[in-house]
Amino acid sequence: MNTKVELRRPKAPSRFKHYLTAIILLLLLWGSAIQTESSFSELFHGLPNMLDLLREMFPPKWSYFDNIFDAMLETIRMALVGTTLGAIVAIPVALLCASNLTKRGLIYYPARFILNLIRTIPDLLLAAIFVAIFGLGPLPGIFALTVFSVGLIAKLTYEALETIDQGPIEAMTSVGANYVQVFLYGVIPQIQAHFASYVLYTFEINVRAAAILGLVGAGGIGHYYEITLGFLEYDKTSMIIIFTLVIVLIIDYISSKLREKLL
Repeated sequence: MNTKVELRRPKAPSRFKHYLTAIILLLLLWGSAIQTESSFSELFHGLPNMLDLLREMFPPKWSYFDNIFDAMLETIRMALVGTTLGAIVAIPVALLCASNLTKRGLIYYPARFILNLIRTIPDLLLAAIFVAIFGLGPLPGIFALTVFSVGLIAKLTYEALETIDQGPIEAMTSVGANYVQVFLYGVIPQIQAHFASYVLYTFEINVRAAAILGLVGAGGIGHYYEITLGFLEYDKTSMIIIFTLVIVLIIDYISSKLREKLL
């Protein structure tokens, strides 16, 4: 007896969801443009002024390099110290936030709340607060970058901690290992490459952030941004931007190569 097998093609998924999503996004974009009173006509009318500004920025004043070299070194030092201190503080904070290591919700929920609060405050505001406390100079910038680094590194680290393999931890606990031994031999080997990658990534961000902290008196190359923009010396501002770009590209390249070797 011959049986015919009827082949049924699956129905194509409905595109209604995609169309609805696109419509909602367009409505949000349109509503945001109205509420912020922005329009493409204003952009087109402002293009000539933007072109005039670019003409004033070029050619850059290359001789200004001698004035900003030391300030750029100070910016890199601020980012390095701030990232290092932030990474040290981020370790216990991340452990307190990880629910698989800190079993009690009374501990990790408040720790996560404080961490989210830290991440909510912009780095410029942190720098302004520390300038008001410690005065002008690189020290407020270092403290601001430290707090910012704690928020970023601890957030990424505790999320990585919650994905580690529990097998080694359970095995060590079953043979009587204490919390410190479990952390040293069961947790660190699984997380150390990721942690180093997060620290390098944060250092890249801090170099960029430290470049503008001088706008609020927190030292670094940002102080020269404020001076040149205040006196409308756009050719010097252009030189600062180019120098900062070169430094950031070099750091990004070295950091990416290091992260490739770590991971």
